[in-house]
Amino acid sequence: MSILADIPFSLLELAPMREDASVAETLHGSLRYAQHAENVGINRFWLAEHHNMPGIICSATSILIGYIAGGTQRIRVGAGGIMLPNHAPLVVAEQFGTLASLYPNRIDLGLGRAPGSDQVTSRALNRDDSRAEHFPEEVSELQSLLGPRSQRQQAASAQVRAIPGEDTNVPIWLLGSSLFSAQLAAKRGLPYVFAGHFAPRFLYDAVELYRREFIPSAVLGKPYVMLGLPLVAAPTDAEAEHLSTSSKQRILALIRGNEMWLKPPVDSMDGLWSEQEKSYVDNFLSLSVCGGPATMKHRLEVIVQQLGVDELMFTNDLYDSEHRLRALDILMSVKQ
Repeated sequence: MSILADIPFSLLELAPMREDASVAETLHGSLRYAQHAENVGINRFWLAEHHNMPGIICSATSILIGYIAGGTQRIRVGAGGIMLPNHAPLVVAEQFGTLASLYPNRIDLGLGRAPGSDQVTSRALNRDDSRAEHFPEEVSELQSLLGPRSQRQQAASAQVRAIPGEDTNVPIWLLGSSLFSAQLAAKRGLPYVFAGHFAPRFLYDAVELYRREFIPSAVLGKPYVMLGLPLVAAPTDAEAEHLSTSSKQRILALIRGNEMWLKPPVDSMDGLWSEQEKSYVDNFLSLSVCGGPATMKHRLEVIVQQLGVDELMFTNDLYDSEHRLRALDILMSVKQ
């Protein structure tokens, strides 16, 4: 039996949008995708928060979580993540307390400290460039707001209560692509997610730091690491390589500051990018799991053996919606 058999597989959704599609069509497609994920045994379905990015339709993250949770039955649904500097902790607690009340034991709250946008958009969202510096304090505030009332009665902040939210104890995860969140997650005894799907540089250092400095907490007795990875799954390596050009075009648009519509695959990227741009895109996607079933299985087994991760979370941004669904079938087959 593969070592992957006991590793939960989860998904991170950015609601990728084609230029010829509508917002409604895109979001209906995300729900269909989540329903198929639930049917094949995917563990979690998280939505990322991004703003002012044509082609990525997940800015109203908590609303979309409710939409996906309402259209599914069992799969855990959550944020991967909420960019806390963009929101007052009380508002986040109220939103996720509401979700947790409607969908008990199914809602996760991943938190990040990046803006999920450029600096101009960030200022439009919160008008305070220093908010990220207070991330540890705001994580504590959010934990308190979602926790039992009895633990807050003596604190001055107890005058402010998240209703709903209080005592829902929504599971909180810390997300990151550097050492900062790894260290904070270890200190707080929280589960940690490394964003290997777009920023692989500090992966090994961050995971090692998190495990080394982890302090058990009331919510987690030992370290728990989830790793985000880009996925391009197809019946053959050749087809997967062809389909991967959609993601490559998207990252190319990102580094050029262009709109990020999901584009159809091309026969070759030659002529579409410079050598410097190719290098940047390749580094961005260096942890990509791309190929047919045998190639994918080997790649994932190596990653799990090297890092000892507890869970894997995949982005799966293929141009054709049927190919996205097929990719999940192929992904789950490598567990056997």
